[in-house]
Amino acid sequence: MKWVALTLLVILTSLQYRMWFGQSSFREIRQQEARVELVKSENAELALRNQKILAEIHDLREGTDAIEERARYQLGMIKEGETFFRILDSREDSRQESRQGSSQEQR
Repeated sequence: MKWVALTLLVILTSLQYRMWFGQSSFREIRQQEARVELVKSENAELALRNQKILAEIHDLREGTDAIEERARYQLGMIKEGETFFRILDSREDSRQESRQGSSQEQR
């Protein structure tokens, strides 16, 4: 009878060890669930980004407003009859003047 009890105790102990510390332990399951949540949030962000890109593609294919906006901001183009104004920051002007002055002194 002692051997049966001892055998059952060893089996129970080995099963408990696997449940708490083994490959399919509770800790491992919690870590996998956390990874799943992280991947889900990344997928949601990427899906939102894809929707924005698809909307931009649709605008570029269908309308001229998106093309005009890109031409204005990325290429610096203006429409015929428009006047272009460039506003410089006064701090940038003083930096450029001091750089020009110091480069002329070095010559």
